[in-house]
Amino acid sequence: MEKGARHRNNTGKNHPGGSESEASPETGSGGGGVALKKEIGLVSACGIIVGNIIGSGIFVSPKGVLENAGSVGLALIVWIMTGLITAVGALCYAELGVTIPKSGGDYSYVKDIFGGLAGFLRLWIAVLVIYPTNQAVIALTFSNYVLQPLFPTCFPPESGLRLLAAICLLLLTWVNCSSVRWATRVQDVFTAGKLLALGLIIVMGVVQICKGQYFWLEPKNAFENFQEPDIGLIALAFLQGSFAYGGWNFLNYVTEELVDPYKNLPRAIFISIPLVTFVYVFANVAYVTAMSPQELLASNAVAVTFGEKLLGVMAWIMPISVALSTFGGVNGSLFTSSRLFFAGAREGHLPSVLAMIHVKRCTPIPALLFTCISTLLMLVTSDMYTLINYVGFINYFFYGVTIAGQIVLRWKKPDIPRPIKVSLLFPVVYLLFWAFLLVFSLWSEPVVCGTGLAIMLTGVPVYFLGVYWQHKPRCFSKFIELLTLVSQKMCMVVYPKVEEDSGTEELQEDMQEQRQPTAPKDKDAEEP
Repeated sequence: MEKGARHRNNTGKNHPGGSESEASPETGSGGGGVALKKEIGLVSACGIIVGNIIGSGIFVSPKGVLENAGSVGLALIVWIMTGLITAVGALCYAELGVTIPKSGGDYSYVKDIFGGLAGFLRLWIAVLVIYPTNQAVIALTFSNYVLQPLFPTCFPPESGLRLLAAICLLLLTWVNCSSVRWATRVQDVFTAGKLLALGLIIVMGVVQICKGQYFWLEPKNAFENFQEPDIGLIALAFLQGSFAYGGWNFLNYVTEELVDPYKNLPRAIFISIPLVTFVYVFANVAYVTAMSPQELLASNAVAVTFGEKLLGVMAWIMPISVALSTFGGVNGSLFTSSRLFFAGAREGHLPSVLAMIHVKRCTPIPALLFTCISTLLMLVTSDMYTLINYVGFINYFFYGVTIAGQIVLRWKKPDIPRPIKVSLLFPVVYLLFWAFLLVFSLWSEPVVCGTGLAIMLTGVPVYFLGVYWQHKPRCFSKFIELLTLVSQKMCMVVYPKVEEDSGTEELQEDMQEQRQPTAPKDKDAEEP
């Protein structure tokens, strides 16, 4: 997979593990000046972060935090603290994003800092399970809220749900293949829609407070425990809160398509994370002005129950809001995950055709089609919810590994240019919080976490056979070349021209020398 996958307009050594760019004067079979376009401005960047964090959860089941916190007051504190920790992690990613200015997010950072195998394992678990299952679940949630009004007395048929989810995926894949601008406009519109819906919930909560309906917000009632306090349950509440903020790192996957990433990446983070935290906290405040904790925990769709209590004949707004929110969530996930797969293919960790873009539209069509097909395959399985539980731990694990890499990079390369440089206190604080939740997860659900680790480690033999092993049988190489050529002609794609990232190539070379000796070095080249 690796050989010939990375076609860059710069020269360099070809190291196993996908950590160096391959010299290729004849870039991309005539790819010429075709390149990813920088079309994501500040507003669209904020839309990507907010749209990917805020899915259906805050509308449907924000009760995970409340259920484990044991009181309304403690639940609100958990929402605020997890928002602050998320902001700390996002600032660490902002530094990494402008220090290693490449698309691919934590995959690219882990690969450049810790080596090809570590990066590949991050990519492997994302390709195999995380993104296909997440996108399938979001699409099914969308179809459920669209079809439920047509079946008021029963559940919608399973086949109908999956068919509509597939149509949703195919439609949004077409939009993303057609134009980056179209995809970002869709994201902007649906992010604005979900924020308006949540704004309506918050305004209704303020109206309730003005009417004196704030019993559960008074300190003596807010901290009234409806279950015995337990440190394990509180830790689980923080874990649920952390998962609710998932998606905060997705903008780093599309760094190369950002307009002025050195300014807009940190600006988007500074705007989006506080906005999401504000919305999460005050939406939960609004919910408890109309429902008791027991009613909230008993509801299968909290926002719908809230709307039925306060909006009267306008209660239909809530289910439509959930549907719109999930539709935008599918679009955002398709957009960002395809860039992750594109980045992985460019580094030789996935088939090289996934690193190509359309000759006119400049969109990564093969990566988008691969993302869509893998998600459609998940739609026909019955175990996707189980798989999500297994790999959620691994996804969170790599957040910490990435931020630990920031400290390693500071130590090994203190003098490389860092347009943003946060205090080392930030990664330390995040890692302490991360380690606490990680250890608790292992202690409370060892089988689930162990299964997730086992799924991830299946990538080790795949890495050594598919990536590290350079001299594959000629017949295999010929087959891959033929498959790539056919795919290239069908999709009208070429390898893109990639701008040289200042300092990135030097960083990769220096970090490669300090990593594990995966390949023998040329001794003559080291002699003066």
